[in-house]
Amino acid sequence: MKNDIFHFKEFDVIQSKSAMKIGTDAVLLGAWVPLTHTELKVLDIGAGTGVLSLQIAQRSIADTIDAVEIDPDAFEECVTNFENSPWGDRLFCYHAGFVEFYSEMEETYDLIISNPPFFQSPLNSESKINSRETARFQDRLNFEELLKGVSVLLAEDGQFSLILPYPKMEEFIQKAEDYALFPTTILNVRGHSSSPLKRSLITFRRNKEETIKQNELIIELERHHYTQDYIDLVKDFYLKM
Repeated sequence: MKNDIFHFKEFDVIQSKSAMKIGTDAVLLGAWVPLTHTELKVLDIGAGTGVLSLQIAQRSIADTIDAVEIDPDAFEECVTNFENSPWGDRLFCYHAGFVEFYSEMEETYDLIISNPPFFQSPLNSESKINSRETARFQDRLNFEELLKGVSVLLAEDGQFSLILPYPKMEEFIQKAEDYALFPTTILNVRGHSSSPLKRSLITFRRNKEETIKQNELIIELERHHYTQDYIDLVKDFYLKM
């Protein structure tokens, strides 16, 4: 099928079985994450097809990029995508839930990235949940557990970057303070100039800074006519930019 493989400039992503297909959110985060080129160990939480890890591998000198994925189909495709990439010797995916992973892992990471689930599940405990719902529903990995695990695994001078719905930004920042994680850089994103803010990309560190760097990105001038700022951000990845 046409959408089974997503072609980027330097790697391909097989996504025929994964519940969550390639979308703007993951690619935005992978292109935006601030790097100092001192990050030697990276962790991708909820890797899905592995696109975030692959973007960081393309952009960084990290020796080790670990990914964690609980869904068996996504895990299988993530492993395949890693093996088929130019950076297969630097990429490794664990088939595990994040709580299990951080409870057993003794090492720390210089950079942790995540495109976490966004929505509270409307389903009751007796309802059946399909793979896409499992990938999206927040009660499968809530913000509290995400932050608890990050606080355990993040190196003292490391950073944690993620993408969230804009309305969830303040709630997440407040919860992060409980784990001594503080925002240093924020990029708020809207689809076009007249649309409301839709996403927030945030980087956290353990040390609180007096000033938070905040910027705004508009993706489109009109349908499929992208702003130069957006093109400049993602042009190293998308084939047609």
